[in-house]
Amino acid sequence: MMKKHLVMAVVPFLALGCGDDFKDENGDGIADGIREPDSVTVVTPATPKGTVSGQVLSTDLKPLAEASVEITIGSSADPLAGTTDAKGNFEFKDVPAGSQVLLTFTKAGYATLRATSTIPSSAGNVPINNANVSFGPVTLTRLDGSLRFLLVTPQGRPAANVRATLEAAPAGTIILSNNDSTTRVVSTVVVEATSDDQGALVFQGIPAAQELARLNQGQYRLWVSAVDSNSDGVPETNGYVSSYFASDVVASGTTRLINLPNSRPTNATLTVEGSNVAMLRGAADPHPLRNMVRPGEPIYLYFNHPVQPSSLLVRLTDEYAKEALPVTVALGNGGYSATVTPGNGVVQTGKEYNLDLRAVSAETGNLYSRTGFFFGGETGTVTPVTIAEARYQETSLTAPTSQQLNTGELVYINFSSPLFTPPVFADGSKVQVFFNVDIDNNGTVGRGSFGEVGNYSGQGFVLSINEPTAPYQTRVQQPELPVFPITTSGYSTRYSFVYSGVGIIPSTTSMQVAFSKLAERGVTETYQSIWGQPLTVDLTVNSIATQPVPVPAP
Repeated sequence: MMKKHLVMAVVPFLALGCGDDFKDENGDGIADGIREPDSVTVVTPATPKGTVSGQVLSTDLKPLAEASVEITIGSSADPLAGTTDAKGNFEFKDVPAGSQVLLTFTKAGYATLRATSTIPSSAGNVPINNANVSFGPVTLTRLDGSLRFLLVTPQGRPAANVRATLEAAPAGTIILSNNDSTTRVVSTVVVEATSDDQGALVFQGIPAAQELARLNQGQYRLWVSAVDSNSDGVPETNGYVSSYFASDVVASGTTRLINLPNSRPTNATLTVEGSNVAMLRGAADPHPLRNMVRPGEPIYLYFNHPVQPSSLLVRLTDEYAKEALPVTVALGNGGYSATVTPGNGVVQTGKEYNLDLRAVSAETGNLYSRTGFFFGGETGTVTPVTIAEARYQETSLTAPTSQQLNTGELVYINFSSPLFTPPVFADGSKVQVFFNVDIDNNGTVGRGSFGEVGNYSGQGFVLSINEPTAPYQTRVQQPELPVFPITTSGYSTRYSFVYSGVGIIPSTTSMQVAFSKLAERGVTETYQSIWGQPLTVDLTVNSIATQPVPVPAP
């Protein structure tokens, strides 16, 4: 009996489900003739649809008839088009539920507005038909306003032929009644213009300030391009950006004066922002490896202001500043950069040079003036240091003391490239010089005798840096003046000591600079080359040149 009841229950369902006259004339998603639904769980349409509707108004809330409305459904390339009726209403039916839609509202003489939303597809967990998205009210602003600016250069002249862009936002508003948090609304008006010969910049076809002010936080945003009047790629004045609330424009008028800024801040001092000679940059850096110029390479300068062409002056000398060396200067990039090229063969590896640089800003008239130094060479190529010359300052004019080294005379040791003396030694010691001669005439060299080779007990002649600030003194009593006052670097090829021995030494005597003895105290106490290499090997010189006795000027 149980099996019969089950069959009787199933057969009627099969009979109804297999008929050919399956209709749904009332559009409820259920075949006609089954039974009326008595709960929402029975209403399950296979392809639910929705409606998009709304109203388009002017900002004074008057209906906008014949406004065009386009709806793009999802990623469809073919939008549906419609127009508003006399009351500004529009409607699109049979829009697939769950779709994302983009509506575009346009009307001649009014701003365009775009908005997105999503058609609801369910109530709880049940699909529904005819879900409605209400766009409205939508308000569009009229494009009958204008805004005027007067552009002035930093020198107080009209800024002609300057391009600019103005954006008015928001140019419309929208309210969605479905509380869709994913809604996006875009409503801005963007207009471009170019200033005339008098610097007047006029934007037309924009929302009037009075109308834009009625919208929440309505404002204008202005972008003015940089000015490059001579088309050299370098602006004479920078661009300008500002915002203006529409309410402020209503209160103060539609004409505004804009003083365009200099290409650099007017209160900034003219300086060199970039250079391969660090001494010339804003924060002077004296380290030789950051002030090293390869032979044949120019010196590059990059200013923070454009420089007046006729104002740039560069002078170049060697370490002794006795005479000016040939150099050429060329400005580029509208005065923002300069190339300083020493004469052919002037810069040599291991030599120090002095620079004097002056320039005047073309914008502010500020003066830049700096003296600096640089070294010839390659940062990655180390050149060994040797003794180039030994020279003493003669003080005697008569034999037998002339042409010989006497007590109290100054001896110069000139190295092949500049050396650095550590500022502090643990015991105050410095490199010492020893003579390969019997100074005290005791028949031996170096046996307890002051300043003789072989006696390294701290009794040599102390060698100190004697960096030039002026040329060597010549036979004329009055010292020569440098080409320009030079800046000392702390590195020098010239060192010196005072001979204080009791014996007279011939100029053919050899000397030894005992770097190795000081190096035994630690690497931090060694003399260094411009490449940062410590000197740990003794150097020998076999003769001493004579620096003539100064005589009174005629």
